Amino acid sequence: MNDRLMTPLLAEIDVADLHAAQRQAFERDPYPGASARREQLQALKRQLHRYQDLLADAMSRDFGFRAPAESKMLDILGSTLEINHAISHVKRWMKPSRRRTELLFATNRLRVTYQPKGVVGIIVPWNFPLYLALGPLAAALAAGNRAMIKMPEVTPATNAVLRRMLAEAFPADLVAVVGEELADPNAFTSLPFDHIVFTGSPAVGRIVMRSAAANLTPVTLELGGKSPAVVLRGYSIADAATRIAHGKATNCGQICVSPDYALVPRESVDAFVAEVRAAFARSFGARVQGHHDYTAIVNERQHARIVALLDDARAKGAKVVACAEGGTGRQMPLHIVTGVTPEMRIASEEIFGPILPVLAYDTLAEAIAHIRSGPRPLALYVFGHDAAARAELLERTHSGGVTINDWGWHVMNHDAPFGGVGNSGMGTYHGEEGFRELSHAKTVFQRHRFYPIGLFYPPYGNAVQKLVLKLWLGSGDPALQPAAQSSNAH
Repeated sequence: MNDRLMTPLLAEIDVADLHAAQRQAFERDPYPGASARREQLQALKRQLHRYQDLLADAMSRDFGFRAPAESKMLDILGSTLEINHAISHVKRWMKPSRRRTELLFATNRLRVTYQPKGVVGIIVPWNFPLYLALGPLAAALAAGNRAMIKMPEVTPATNAVLRRMLAEAFPADLVAVVGEELADPNAFTSLPFDHIVFTGSPAVGRIVMRSAAANLTPVTLELGGKSPAVVLRGYSIADAATRIAHGKATNCGQICVSPDYALVPRESVDAFVAEVRAAFARSFGARVQGHHDYTAIVNERQHARIVALLDDARAKGAKVVACAEGGTGRQMPLHIVTGVTPEMRIASEEIFGPILPVLAYDTLAEAIAHIRSGPRPLALYVFGHDAAARAELLERTHSGGVTINDWGWHVMNHDAPFGGVGNSGMGTYHGEEGFRELSHAKTVFQRHRFYPIGLFYPPYGNAVQKLVLKLWLGSGDPALQPAAQSSNAH
């Protein structure tokens, strides 16, 4: 194999040197054409399909067990859909966008061109270590950039396979992977990237943003938050429970857009709890330990955190119901919590695991007020057939994205942007918005050779200038005239 195509091990190269190599390579080729970008994306897709089984196995080993079907459907299929979309549309995205000049500048030309930013840093979380690495990478390559990917420390097996997979297709000065080998993760975020894409918690997002600020590096932050699932009156309780249970059980609830809690009409809470338990049992039976379709909590630290959340809720008076029998491992069944009060940790902390708090509401206004009282979530799920009630909920709350009558699927549609708002993030990627996010939109004004721009030069006060000011500004308010000023300039 050509040595140029091998990504160096971190022990052999400093991340600053790696960044410098990518910067130099970008300066040599600052605007790859559409065909080159498509070839890169097609190479990424080929490698992903070749390595799908090794990647699924590696993710399972990192988690202690991760359902292979989930890894392939969410990480690998999700990445494929995003890459396919970019391959199909990148040539159109690259075309300059023609804009209208002001009437004052008629006959001149105005356009916006989309220029690669340079070197993009991608910081990946552990919950979807492939999709959240390759999705931003596809956007970066489509936009003509080079990319350094920082993988999480807790997924060493996935990191190793991904590094090998990408090194076979791309030179290190185009795409490089670093991971758990980094002694100081801040060494990555402090590099002078041209853009950083970070996916993770709001707490770490603030740290990344502070590091990026030192270099005035723009950031895209995909964070989390307490994404509510609101069941409106008149909607099937059984159907809502089935879909919300699926959202909480997928990847064992370790998803940034997983339903964090459910808001259910007070009179339907008991029926909803029963239907969630039934839906979970239909998918996973009475015992999850050793189940081939049920993913484990990623490590002991996260497992202990989830157990502590449940212990805190019980100690403060909540009722906790497990949807299946547990075991000694980290394949922890979904737990439903009712009787939630504000002082419980599950009421304010993002859960990111197999716990579903169920909150009762009496009126839609009460449900909306509850959502508005907390930080803006990454996702909102509305279950209802009442179009007016749905519209009211969407208009009076903020969230990064919305799925109606299901959960999460807005994220898997790559012709629409994905991103947060407020505490749940800033900026977007996926599709055309991802291309724009990682491109510099450069405005280009071209003066027509015969356009008389000199008429606006000093000395001021000619007839054309007076006419323009009269037409566009009109006459000022006589009562708001300034006091007389000396005509002498000082």
